[in-house]
Amino acid sequence: MTGGGKLSHLDAAGHAVMVDVSDKPTTARQAVARGRVSMRAETLEMILSGGMPKGDVLAVSRIAGIMAAKKTADLIPLCHPLPLSSVRVGLVVAQDGAGIDIEAYVGTAGPTGVEMEALTAVSVAALTLYDMCKAVDRGMTIEAIYLERKSGGRSGLYERPGAGERSPGS
Repeated sequence: MTGGGKLSHLDAAGHAVMVDVSDKPTTARQAVARGRVSMRAETLEMILSGGMPKGDVLAVSRIAGIMAAKKTADLIPLCHPLPLSSVRVGLVVAQDGAGIDIEAYVGTAGPTGVEMEALTAVSVAALTLYDMCKAVDRGMTIEAIYLERKSGGRSGLYERPGAGERSPGS
């Protein structure tokens, strides 16, 4: 903490530091993030039929997202390592049929939130999907990665405006 008990990533000299959360209460915290990978219809059909040369794209991407959530503190500077109690990553065909929607849910009981873990899970799941399909569709796009909802902690509930209108499942 810096002067006045305010949490900050800057110390008194203005240098970047990891925030000291040792005085924060342990509470249940959850976060949901979403994203999308858009692609050609032929690419989506290959994924769904199991015809992608690198194997089961959805299963590998799901596992990659879960693993990434667990490694977020190793990837994002100044992010706290957290004991995650639950991580779920869902990948489903977008309602418009033009890609795959990704949703990550992350939960913990801790002194700080899991928004970065949920966002990292979606990002890595999307990158893995791209990597596994790029040989047949280099024009895919990774789009709209965002925090949909978070709860717990001092700041309470955040819900993105329009949350729930796009529901890829989990």
